[in-house]
Amino acid sequence: MSPLRGDVLITGFVLAIPVLLLGLRGDLAPDDVVLRVVWCLGAGWAAVALMRFATVPRTPARSTTSTRTPPASEPPTS
Repeated sequence: MSPLRGDVLITGFVLAIPVLLLGLRGDLAPDDVVLRVVWCLGAGWAAVALMRFATVPRTPARSTTSTRTPPASEPPTS
């Protein structure tokens, strides 16, 4: 999965909103904001990957027992 997909970028920037607001208010230095925004994008990628993994439907398990029955016209072999 590409980290530059739209859903990954949107999720990352939603997670980065508090960091950006703290940077605008002056509580974080610009270097801290840049570093933490990168981590927010990584967290967005992980969150989308986890959601995609959780929402993929499971494949049905194969049956290991044989359901083949001999035809009625054949006599059973002993």
